[in-house]
Amino acid sequence: MMAKATQWKVDRIGELTKLLSSDGIIGIVDVAGVPAQAMLEMRSTLRQSMNLTMAKKTLFRRAWNEAGLPAEKLETMFESAQQPMIVHSNSLNISQLFQQLEQTRTGRSAKEGDIAPEDIVVEKGPTDFLPGPIVGELSAVGIPAKIEKGKVNIIQTVTPVKAGEVINGELGLMLDKLDIKPIEIGIILCGVIVDGVVMPPDVLSIDTNALLTQAVANALAVALNTGISNSGTIPVFIATASAHALTLAGQLDSSALDDELVATLEAAPTVTEAAPTTDAGADEAPSEEAAEDEPEEEKAEFGGLGDMFG
Repeated sequence: MMAKATQWKVDRIGELTKLLSSDGIIGIVDVAGVPAQAMLEMRSTLRQSMNLTMAKKTLFRRAWNEAGLPAEKLETMFESAQQPMIVHSNSLNISQLFQQLEQTRTGRSAKEGDIAPEDIVVEKGPTDFLPGPIVGELSAVGIPAKIEKGKVNIIQTVTPVKAGEVINGELGLMLDKLDIKPIEIGIILCGVIVDGVVMPPDVLSIDTNALLTQAVANALAVALNTGISNSGTIPVFIATASAHALTLAGQLDSSALDDELVATLEAAPTVTEAAPTTDAGADEAPSEEAAEDEPEEEKAEFGGLGDMFG
């Protein structure tokens, strides 16, 4: 019996070592508190993009060493894992892996002995409870309430349990009646190891929408600066050319303009003050000589509105 048990461990360590030595991303997740049925559903959803393998910590450590991975890195990830599993994927990047695992998070009702992951706050206001013994039950667990207009109202926002404190069973039942599910469960990523470096989950939380928005803005700026014509830049080019044309037209006598352009100029807002500038020396007034030269230069360069459009 002992030999068979020992061989089973050897085989299991071999399987884990092979997994840890394979290409792709390797990380540790925590599944503590996840009910068996919920775990089956989560694994079924994630199966196409990653593998989740459970074993005892002692077997994990031996396989980790066999794979030649730094032991201290595993211990760093084990610190936040009560019930660890290995997660492996060769089709996702670390950000995608993190996002898919985050989607498994959900809340469950608090039970006797649960540790509050954060302050549990009960907000003041009306409840769906009808008048009855519930008022005394709420007060007994530190949630002040009274009957107002035929309904039970919580009369003050309270924090019956602070982060790190043990949740009383009676309070857990009452929180469940208030539809407060403070215990978060899910497949929680504790870290991934990339090129020998452990990356904790807090650095993997990336707002991809913000990155895409910034990327689009940067791409548009490059296209505008290099004169690339596309659906994004052409409206900007046209608007800029139109603004320049109107500026130049405003310096001509109205007799040189057609009626449509005159009407456009009359409808345009009048600029009464120079726009502020951030250039050095902006507070200094231009010299009289420079002021006299500028109009001459503009007139010398301007050969008609057609020049603005080639």
